[in-house]
Amino acid sequence: MPQSFPLIKRLLIGQPLASDADDHTRLPKILALPVFAADALASTAFASQEILAVLWPVAGAHSLGYLVPLSLVVVALLVVVVSSYFQTLHAYPSGGGSYIVSRENLGTNAALLAGASLMVDYILTVSVSIAAGVAAITSAIAPLRDHVVLVGLVLIALIALANLRGAKESGAIFAPPTYAYILLMLFTVVWGITESLLGRTHPIHPAPAANNAALAGVTLFLLLRAFSSGAVALSGVEAISNGIQAFRKPEPRNAAITLTWAATILGVLFAGIAVLAGRLRPVYSQSETILSQMARHLFGTGLLYVLVQASTASILVLSANTAFADFPRLSGIVARDGYLPRQLANRGDRLVLSNGILALALVAGGLYAAFGGDTTALIPLFAVGLFMSFTLSQAGMVVHHRRLREPGWRWKLTVNAVGAVSTAGVTLIVMVSKFTEGAWIPTTLIPVIVVGFKSIHRHYHRVNAALTVDPVEAVPSIRIGVIVLVGSTINRGVLNALGYAQAMHPDLLRALNVSFDDEAAESLRAQWAEHGLDVPLDIVDSPYRDLTRPILDYIDRTDELDPGDVLTIIVPEFVVHRWWELLLHNQSALWLKARLLFRRNTVVISIPVSID
Repeated sequence: MPQSFPLIKRLLIGQPLASDADDHTRLPKILALPVFAADALASTAFASQEILAVLWPVAGAHSLGYLVPLSLVVVALLVVVVSSYFQTLHAYPSGGGSYIVSRENLGTNAALLAGASLMVDYILTVSVSIAAGVAAITSAIAPLRDHVVLVGLVLIALIALANLRGAKESGAIFAPPTYAYILLMLFTVVWGITESLLGRTHPIHPAPAANNAALAGVTLFLLLRAFSSGAVALSGVEAISNGIQAFRKPEPRNAAITLTWAATILGVLFAGIAVLAGRLRPVYSQSETILSQMARHLFGTGLLYVLVQASTASILVLSANTAFADFPRLSGIVARDGYLPRQLANRGDRLVLSNGILALALVAGGLYAAFGGDTTALIPLFAVGLFMSFTLSQAGMVVHHRRLREPGWRWKLTVNAVGAVSTAGVTLIVMVSKFTEGAWIPTTLIPVIVVGFKSIHRHYHRVNAALTVDPVEAVPSIRIGVIVLVGSTINRGVLNALGYAQAMHPDLLRALNVSFDDEAAESLRAQWAEHGLDVPLDIVDSPYRDLTRPILDYIDRTDELDPGDVLTIIVPEFVVHRWWELLLHNQSALWLKARLLFRRNTVVISIPVSID
């Protein structure tokens, strides 16, 4: 690796941390809130809008009359779900949330379904959050509207980079805009409702006259669909239970306090925005959000309005950070159980699960680019995995309480049972009402991911079975054959490779050259004799100037004539120190090693020759 790469890495993500520094990387509650609750808090910026998006085409301005009741139902569901996760925090303080609860109480299949649902939800969280944030940014900065995908990918890369530096560092970066959004939204809601009650501000649009035809179009199914759209406000509620080990000790207590803060702020803002919308009567529009309309109506277009819009755009973008905080932790737990590549369970030199962070950035970035950064196209995919994981978690807690029967278990079981039935109903509503709009994608993708989990687990099981040995099994005696690859001339690399091969004392040792013309072959034989080399030299003609096929054929013939246990191919390679010099050397060796990688009982050794 060129020497500049480690320097760039250190500049971007910081100096490595020792394992015993883990306690110093844990989050205080003041930083844990923006890290794990940004997703939930950001949903207040668009959840009410999504309810109106369903009702407005049918009921028009009459939709505002349904906004508060539906929002209160969502808040009631929030209370039930949060109550369930309070129990999860204390019952399973090791983290893992829905996956661990399902694994311990419902079995492997349910756990894998919960894990797949959460992973899909986290991937979509990043894509949807970035799409919504970019939409807000490009609305204010017109020249960026033609570069939506590029802007979004840059933002994903920056958030991934912040998380690679560590949870504590990313929390410190994202805390100011998160708290700014909370304060500005609370001020907007309180100010707006107060001004309306005192009669100092009037509705943006007057209340419409009664329209029985419009009201008749609001069916129960439509209300359920609108409710399921608004229920995206619960996105991110499970994040704290998944990342409990990131909190300072005592972890369950600090996580529970942070969850209380997050749920209270979420419920107050979501209900408050609905009440404010009911009094100010904004108009649903795809070109301007109801939040923007209400803030502009209350504050004009001055500094306060700009701050509200800027904080909204910031929280929408930064809500992706919740997924970056939780996806690596969840994938690491699933990987340790053998259902994902084990590299996802490895911590990087900043004590973060860097492979999981990079994997999430790549997959979410690809999804974002594939949908062109279109929020409307991405949102219907959003809620299926979320509520499926809620349902499995609460059903698992029902089994947990019935099994342990701890003090107060009947009341806790009742809360979980009500939550399981409620979230299962929302899952079904989302799957049915939004199936043709895109909900079919996560509905079909989640089972496919579960099948992938099981395939990976079977592979690891086969590998373990193949590598397992009995305690009485002795170290085998292996016959080694060595073939040293030689170019058209004898150089220092060839001599070093021959010396290394002889030091191995193999049972078979030969040198091999692939010649493209007779003159080069004779020249090499003369050099071989001049140096007095006692290693037999075989020269294979290649009239079609192919290098790898003649070598592979020679290796096969050698195996047939003198079958050993292991055949070692030694390749001299130049080591250069500038990145562009890599393109000038070793390309044939690289291709040959790739071809030999899957050949049975074959070892490829590169002998480096440093060019100083």
